[in-house]
Amino acid sequence: MVKIAECILACIEKICDYINDSAYAYMAVTGDNFCSSAWGGFLLNLKHMLKFSFANMIAKVFILLGKVAITAINMFSLYEVMKYREDVEEVSSLAAPMILVGTITFMNASIFLGLFDTAVMALMTCLAIDMDMNGAPKFGPPTFHDATGKIEKHGQEVDAEGGCKEVLI
Repeated sequence: MVKIAECILACIEKICDYINDSAYAYMAVTGDNFCSSAWGGFLLNLKHMLKFSFANMIAKVFILLGKVAITAINMFSLYEVMKYREDVEEVSSLAAPMILVGTITFMNASIFLGLFDTAVMALMTCLAIDMDMNGAPKFGPPTFHDATGKIEKHGQEVDAEGGCKEVLI
């Protein structure tokens, strides 16, 4: 029973965190208060659910790849510096320094690359508000609109009857 309750509370916490993030992004764009921004952000996320989920998924993949790459490069650099200084032979095991450097690097990369997730949420909120107000994206750099248009066109496939259906990318 306790594990089930913990799971339910963890789900509620994730939902609240997502609503808070979308509310803050919506508040930054519109200047509304928190409660109306939370409601507006929630409705905006419901209306453009596919775009938001696709952008968040891609952002999370790039963030994870960035964390792993930065950690691996830093651990490889540690090994090369230790080999250059001829410290590799003096240390009985490389595991402890490598684990320490890897852990600290991964924590720092998590902190700094977490900002990328917030930037994606803000960009998607701006795009969704622009599309709602103007029918099509009007403001912002044309390259951003071209890239999102290519993603949308790539995500649709013409079926046998000539209509469009959504395809998971």
